[in-house]
Amino acid sequence: MADGINILRVAEIFRADPARRYLVASAPGKRFGGDVKVTDKLYETYRAVAEKGVCEPFTAVKERFRGIVREIGLDFGIEEILSETERAIMREKSEEFTASRGEYLSGRIMAALLGIPFVDACDAVRFTEDGRLDCEKTYSLMAAALRGKPRAVVAGFYGADERGKVHTFSRGGSDVSGAIVARAVGADLYENWTDVSGFLACDPRIVDSPAHIDRLSYRELRELSYMGANVLHSESIFPVREANIPILIKNTFRPDDEGTRIVPATEASSSPSPVTGIAGKKNFAVIFIEKSLMNSEIGFARRILSVLEKYHVSFEHMPSGIDTISFVIDETELKEGTLEKIEADIKAEVRPDQCKTLTDIALIAVVGHGMMRNVGTSARLFDAIARAGVNVRMIDQGSSELNIIVGVDNKNYERTLRAVYEEFFGRNGS
Repeated sequence: MADGINILRVAEIFRADPARRYLVASAPGKRFGGDVKVTDKLYETYRAVAEKGVCEPFTAVKERFRGIVREIGLDFGIEEILSETERAIMREKSEEFTASRGEYLSGRIMAALLGIPFVDACDAVRFTEDGRLDCEKTYSLMAAALRGKPRAVVAGFYGADERGKVHTFSRGGSDVSGAIVARAVGADLYENWTDVSGFLACDPRIVDSPAHIDRLSYRELRELSYMGANVLHSESIFPVREANIPILIKNTFRPDDEGTRIVPATEASSSPSPVTGIAGKKNFAVIFIEKSLMNSEIGFARRILSVLEKYHVSFEHMPSGIDTISFVIDETELKEGTLEKIEADIKAEVRPDQCKTLTDIALIAVVGHGMMRNVGTSARLFDAIARAGVNVRMIDQGSSELNIIVGVDNKNYERTLRAVYEEFFGRNGS
């Protein structure tokens, strides 16, 4: 959706199959290296409105959409819509409303190009006043908005609460919007068209030509997406998983590629390989707490969690032992000085024998349903890490045995990822 050429390509894909009934539009992204995404320019617009009372950065957004309309040769009243949008941005003075206008304008243009109705997500996606998606109300509203429309374009990324105030999903949220539409209409398939041909077994920026994943389960997708495999928004599985609607990831620029199919675990767990994919992220902090007889002290973990809640900090993982417990926190959650305050409050609250914090930790997740059936997967994982000369700082395994997560120093992240990939996907890895 970055420019007119790509929008014409999307229209061609949509028209090619009569079974493709509803299209969810995202905002234009980068056209080339160094370009700015429309959504980023809209956030800049909001800051200018909030701080200076001017809408100056929106000029670039207007020119971007004017260029798209020119490129596709569309007879469309874009100037009136852009002027109306600019007035609304100045009137609303809302960051989320301003950020949502990229999808709104893309959707208007795409609907006009295809000659089908446009559905404003404000009318069909409902949030609570505190910004949480109201799923049941949304499914009902979306189904009603699309009823009687054989084909339509829906704006992605945003919705509104009962008062009409616009709320947005997190970045990449058009994926969630697409899943909502699929769930609301009882679709046979949710196709998500992006700029890659599905999921790869590891980050191609770190591992050369990693294996392509043909099929994975909703749960495997959730784990890999959360840990940095950013092909699909991790929250987009929830609407479709409830109705067992498969997801197919396809490449807009290579539409004949097979892509990756996301299916229920019963359909994805037949692979003989123990590992489906490997993903990871840097920059975590680990708060390690030790206290003798911790297991017999009622409310011990709750008191620690109350400290995290006090500072509005969530944790990612919570490995524990008989006398130890650790909390893994994304460092982006922490303002300057917060970690020291949390550690001091934990010491005052539970009086541990030891409380220390590790920073600059990278997490690597090895994910796959096959780990439950294959003996020795953990041994292979840790042997590979040892051969790479890397010290493991933390280990966590989910109760479902779907994944094993290891923590290493940031500086060892790439080396560890390559070693683990080579073990499970290299010449002798399958």
